[in-house]
Amino acid sequence: MSSKLNILVTGGAGFLGSYLCQKLLDQRNNNIICIDNFYSSDKDNIIPLMKNKNFTFIEQDVCNFKADFSIDQIYNLACPASPIHYQYDPVKTVQTNVIGCLNMLELAKKNNAKIFQASTSEIYGDPKITPQSENYWGNVNPIGIRSCYDEGKRCAETLFFDYHRQYDINIKVCRIFNTYGPRMHQNDGRVISNFIIQALKNEPITIYGQGLQTRSFCYVEDLIIGIIDFMNTENSITGPINLGSDDEISIKDLAIKIIQLTNSKSKLQFLDPVSDDPTQRKPNLTLAKKIINWSFDVNLDNGINATIDFFKQKLNC
Repeated sequence: MSSKLNILVTGGAGFLGSYLCQKLLDQRNNNIICIDNFYSSDKDNIIPLMKNKNFTFIEQDVCNFKADFSIDQIYNLACPASPIHYQYDPVKTVQTNVIGCLNMLELAKKNNAKIFQASTSEIYGDPKITPQSENYWGNVNPIGIRSCYDEGKRCAETLFFDYHRQYDINIKVCRIFNTYGPRMHQNDGRVISNFIIQALKNEPITIYGQGLQTRSFCYVEDLIIGIIDFMNTENSITGPINLGSDDEISIKDLAIKIIQLTNSKSKLQFLDPVSDDPTQRKPNLTLAKKIINWSFDVNLDNGINATIDFFKQKLNC
């Protein structure tokens, strides 16, 4: 093995992936190979990284990628993560989650590489318990409009643990809860980006249902630190572990907060509920605190202000 780690990041031009690539490069002892097909990501996210001699970008689909070089670690983040993107081509979403996952696991097996899976809080579906802990099996509709993502990620977790049991692959499985921050795609349909853009334009803030459903939002840089810390735990620790914020807020209260922080003239507009939209989403972080001493530093107001500044630049307002 070379003195520098060769680290492959799938989906590395995406919202989370670009932050992860940057953080891994900052450690100065890594060669980062980023693959992405720009299905739901943005090349602007990685343009600053292109100047780094330790960064290599390959435009490729995770389902088809082949490597003729050695790999020490794999972070598998490839998959559209917002409903608008993953429901646009649900069959492709399932393929990315299953075939892409299999491809990366085979690559890890060939290279005896450690591999990280970016799973999701969506595997809990519309939970009947709160907060959600890792031993909760979830309440997922297997044939609903969200199931291409929910069940795709659940299948990916199955594959990871089967490869671990059958081939002794060194795996790390992390269930990521709602994350936000600069570099969010402005058309991804996620609630924070939607609300900020509508507020900056003084348009109605569109809320599906009564806005009583809750989420817990984690700032992106906090999450990335947790991901890397988890990846660097000893081999006996596989997960799954929850990562995110357990600071719960209703969607209606979030909308009001964003109107206040943007000094917007927007009003709330309530629309019909979305099918299979979870009513609650809050992680139990006991395991993450025990394993990596997990905590998040950026509070919601500060994180939203940073995200507002990003979208002001994007929208030239």
